[in-house]
Amino acid sequence: MESDLNLFNLPDELLLDFEPGLAEKISQRLEKFIVADDVQIADVTPHYGLLTVQGQKASQVVNAVGLATDGVTGKVRSIVKISDAMLGDIYLANQPRISSGTEKTGFDIFVPNNSLGAVADKLIAAAKNVGGRACGWTAFETARIEAGIPRFGADMDETNLPMECGIEQSAMNFNKGCYIGQEVLNRVHTIGHVNKELRGLRLADDLQTLPQKNDKLFYNGKEIGYITSAVKSPALNATIALGYVRREANQIGTELTLRTAAGDGAVKIVELPFVKS
Repeated sequence: MESDLNLFNLPDELLLDFEPGLAEKISQRLEKFIVADDVQIADVTPHYGLLTVQGQKASQVVNAVGLATDGVTGKVRSIVKISDAMLGDIYLANQPRISSGTEKTGFDIFVPNNSLGAVADKLIAAAKNVGGRACGWTAFETARIEAGIPRFGADMDETNLPMECGIEQSAMNFNKGCYIGQEVLNRVHTIGHVNKELRGLRLADDLQTLPQKNDKLFYNGKEIGYITSAVKSPALNATIALGYVRREANQIGTELTLRTAAGDGAVKIVELPFVKS
């Protein structure tokens, strides 16, 4: 995996959205494989910022600031370009980021930097009117982990296969034409399993400190996996984590031992998304 990205299909362009800091690397990767196609790759990160509105009332908030969601409500990752004389060209995308199951609601809004503050202020005001508020990074990450959604750079990187991360349904197609890595992925798909998979982990209530990335997991005294993300969830009143566990011990309900710098603790594999017990 070079990255995990969202691909938005516009009439005359494709918009690629991925984790910060990867623009140069991904651009070089794509340039390397452009042979005869009439394609230009442009890095727009210096010119645009990203705002996101998430939650069951996200449509109300976005519509309240004059960005009609009618054109993007039917399909996840559908996108429209909205040209505004004052704000510039804004891209509105259907993109639930921190929800799972059937109640997926959220929108990404790509805004020119000069208009970013003005649009953000309008969205925050509209959110307050329906009981919402501005969200910081810690709260956003907490909600992501609660939903069991892996993030590139935190829970997956160049060492992972997509099937290990649980993203094959949204990120892969086994029927399309040739692409780099296709043989490896099809072979895994044919065999039917990978050696480790991302799992939801509920940590012991008496855990004093959060585990760190790469803290080890053990089963019957044998190292069996490692932590990728961990958080204390106020909504669940529990400490939860995401991590990889080898297939011989990654069934739901299996109890593991977490080894940290502060000592050992109990861990139980649970269903994703996490639910309050």
